[in-house]
Amino acid sequence: MSSNKTDPCWKHWDQHRNKITSNKGGWKIGDAVYNHGYSMMDDLIGQISWFQLLVLNTTGRLPDKNLATWLENCFSCLSWPDSRIWCNQIAALAGSVKTRPVAAISAGIQASDALLYGPGVITPCLKFIQQAREDKDQGQTLFELIQNRQGNNHSLPGFARPIAKGDERVTAMYRLSRELGFEIGPHESLALEISEYLTIQEGESINFGGYMAAFLADQGFSDPDLSRIMALWVSAGVHACYAEAADNTAGSYLPLQCQDIIYTGVAPRDLPNP
Repeated sequence: MSSNKTDPCWKHWDQHRNKITSNKGGWKIGDAVYNHGYSMMDDLIGQISWFQLLVLNTTGRLPDKNLATWLENCFSCLSWPDSRIWCNQIAALAGSVKTRPVAAISAGIQASDALLYGPGVITPCLKFIQQAREDKDQGQTLFELIQNRQGNNHSLPGFARPIAKGDERVTAMYRLSRELGFEIGPHESLALEISEYLTIQEGESINFGGYMAAFLADQGFSDPDLSRIMALWVSAGVHACYAEAADNTAGSYLPLQCQDIIYTGVAPRDLPNP
């Protein structure tokens, strides 16, 4: 394939040829480590929390301590030390065969990126509540914006929950939101209205993903922002289940014997003569 130097892609690549450019920052040896205009050792260490640093590194925005505290507790809400949860189960199985921590925990985190649990819920939840707010601002009633979505055989992302009804994490985070001094913004207000309607009509309510998306939409976060910030959302729970299994006798997490497996395939049969 011949190259076309008039192609805009080539121009862009040539501008970056043999050099790394960054808007984030970097280490100037003998000077300082810079991060979005801050000297990390002089301006940030001892002055901000790890969650403030996480948001700064991801988005370029340094949040205040209250918002960072809210995000930290948001992580706690998805870090259950329960090895029945599938991402935790993977880490526990890895720990049971004495896998090194980084490999085991990375595998557990990778398994959390699902559509019903973990970082994978962020995009649909955020997209729904932002669209719902636009629809309401354009005059749709609460009934119309819910029915229009359900009538097209679509679910309401961020509402209802598998296995259990209600979500104790929403109650806890709503309380924390008020304790930290956050006012109820337009996305959160609409999400709570939808939840109240669904509770009356269908016995369902907002789940943690829906509440988190609505609250953080009011704080000005985008889908790319949240998907990146929440990449390690379940990590503390994964750590817990890995550590417990790794400390136990090797192979003792969910061991199986042959008779524990129920075979439902073709019955045993004789091989034909050659």
